[in-house]
Amino acid sequence: MNNEQYKYLLTEHDLPKTWYNINADMPVPLTPVLNPQTKEPITPEFLNVLFPMSLIEQEMSTERYIDIPEEVREIYKLWRPTPLLRARRLEKALGTPAHIYYKNEGASISGSHKTNTAVAQAFYNKVDGTRSLTTETGAGQWGAALAVACKFFDLNLEVFMVKRSYYDKPYRRIIIQSYDAEIFPSPSDRTDYGRKFLKEHPDSPGSLGIAISEAVETAVKSNGEKKYSLGSVLNHVLLHQTVIGQECLKQMEMADEYPDVVIGCVGGGSNFGGIAFPFLYNNFKNGHQTRFLAVEPIATPTLTKGLYAFDYGDTAKMAPILKMFTLGHDFVPAPIHAGGLRYHGMAPQICMLHDAGLVEAVSVPQLETFDAGILFAKTEGIIPAPESCHAIRTAIDEALDAKEKEEERVILFNLSGHGLLDLSAYDSYHQGQLVNEHFEVNQEEILQRLPKVDF
Repeated sequence: MNNEQYKYLLTEHDLPKTWYNINADMPVPLTPVLNPQTKEPITPEFLNVLFPMSLIEQEMSTERYIDIPEEVREIYKLWRPTPLLRARRLEKALGTPAHIYYKNEGASISGSHKTNTAVAQAFYNKVDGTRSLTTETGAGQWGAALAVACKFFDLNLEVFMVKRSYYDKPYRRIIIQSYDAEIFPSPSDRTDYGRKFLKEHPDSPGSLGIAISEAVETAVKSNGEKKYSLGSVLNHVLLHQTVIGQECLKQMEMADEYPDVVIGCVGGGSNFGGIAFPFLYNNFKNGHQTRFLAVEPIATPTLTKGLYAFDYGDTAKMAPILKMFTLGHDFVPAPIHAGGLRYHGMAPQICMLHDAGLVEAVSVPQLETFDAGILFAKTEGIIPAPESCHAIRTAIDEALDAKEKEEERVILFNLSGHGLLDLSAYDSYHQGQLVNEHFEVNQEEILQRLPKVDF
């Protein structure tokens, strides 16, 4: 092996043929998903209003591996497998004995990991006879990915984009429109809930919870004409992302190393789950001792300060009730630039694992994440998405900790997307206009607003 190697590349023949379903191996009991109206365990019939049955089956499956359809694999080949790189120049700048690796999901056709599940969801909707989809998006990465996927499968798409990001991230809006999707700032005047919210809060910057409510309402009121598509949180979404970690397992073998710590940013949890779950399998089944770090903004400290309880997935209380760490379904985040990390809740599987002490969580301030992103750009030549800067910040902190302790450490993180469409955020950083937003969590207040359930 060339000990100066920077890049570990797989071929199309190495593309995974299955997705890994962590539900088959969860070391703790799975928590139920509840109907928001009855507060009872959800039924496939209720979910079918929002999702096609093929995705509902994946959502509820406890099979360890689920076959990736050949039609999906063929589209994956447009950008997968993505490269794994050794960040040697960053290591040198830090003067650390740690080895830092990153999976570059920014190499996808839409610039982020979101395309992995967008293609799969569009495919299954098409097969089940869906003609139109509706969705929400935070910073626009998910909306852009789904717009591309819908065009591949000749589906119409309507996107509700968090208002602050709609205006702060105009280029993702333009991408979405370029693929013939409709896009609206949320809260909008197109839904009953949007109009109600605007009347009460005319200057609201919006939130993912509000945008989800608008998209769900649109699907429910379409009389079956539209289905809802979600970019994170639910099991079938995280399942599709496990192509990331499965490729990483092969690539770490090529590097003749294995990670001591795996790091990913978290908003809803999909890119973190995508890289972490296949390595967690090795912890569960093969005795590995890898640590897992889920990194979130201090301004949206869901895992680090939220309450672990049943809560609605959206602000209007129409989406299913999930047991998760939550800041409250009516949480409106500070308008930080990491728009994809501003969700009030988190994927139930990640919450179960964190509650059991199997996944660690850290929160980092906005300015420090941009500091890390700039250092990464100067050393590795890639401008990362603001969301990905959270993982970079924590990878750097791990590397500096290894330096202080004079120990070798293998660090792997997911570079979930590039930041070439986030240059306005970097401009604000360079102009000194960014601040470290904080959110003071009052768990007693959150508790008062949660749904009353018997589970």
